[in-house]
Amino acid sequence: MKRLQYDRYGGPEVMRLAEFEPARPGPNEILVRVRAAASNALDWKMRNGEMKLMTGRSFPRAMGHDFAGVVEAVGTDVTRLKVGDAVLGAARFRQAGAFAEMVTVPESAVVLKPVDLSYEQAAVLPTVGVTAYQATAEVRPGQAVFVNGCLGGVGRAAVQFVRARGASVSGSCRDAAADEARELGVDPVVGFGFDPAALANRFDLVFDTPGLLPFATARTLLKPGGTIVDIVPTSAKMIRSVLPGPFRVMTGRLVTAHLEEVARTLRLPIARTVPLVEAIPALTELERDQRPKGGKLVITMAGS
Repeated sequence: MKRLQYDRYGGPEVMRLAEFEPARPGPNEILVRVRAAASNALDWKMRNGEMKLMTGRSFPRAMGHDFAGVVEAVGTDVTRLKVGDAVLGAARFRQAGAFAEMVTVPESAVVLKPVDLSYEQAAVLPTVGVTAYQATAEVRPGQAVFVNGCLGGVGRAAVQFVRARGASVSGSCRDAAADEARELGVDPVVGFGFDPAALANRFDLVFDTPGLLPFATARTLLKPGGTIVDIVPTSAKMIRSVLPGPFRVMTGRLVTAHLEEVARTLRLPIARTVPLVEAIPALTELERDQRPKGGKLVITMAGS
């Protein structure tokens, strides 16, 4: 079996394709033969060492979280899934391991793949979908939401969930992509350097998906009693989040029922698909240049 891994924290140069032996599933775990896996910024932030306080210093470390594939084996206490099921899900946060031919994961982190989705389409959903679903969970019909970064993975998912909940959605993106955002139902669309005064006091929720919106800007956009949600935690943001006020930091928590809803309702575009043997240069380009634009990078396994 092959997987992407690294032997020390660092830049793209530390990634390598290596042989490994997948772990046998424990009582509540399943072993999945991966057909496709999708990249998130989380993957390279972990490899860069930005989260080493949580991930530790044990090496080698595997890469990748979101995947779709076929159940190869199940643990003794697994009841919801069986060998041969087509599934999608996410690897454990600390262990990762989805950029591999096989991955061992908790049953709770995996759901059945809808028959109308390819493995590639299913692989892009878990992390961004669950994060967007939970961040917008309190949105109600008739409310107004501003999504900073509305064409990123989480942003696109948030736009779909906000509209499905009967609220209006505005947002920011690159100026060149404004028409694409409008086609998704975002109105108005502004560039990243927009003047917040033009949209002052209009939104019940300001959702900052890249975590780059100045607090003063977000506060200007907010209605009285509204909420600002940021999904890129830092020490300063965590402190602000526990203080009285509208700001809170959240990280997506994989809940089986939420992942099932994401699988049923969310659809996201794929910008590029590469085989596992070509994944390192593709991931390097994505991290360095933020390309491809317009969708997710998907890695496929041999025989998929």
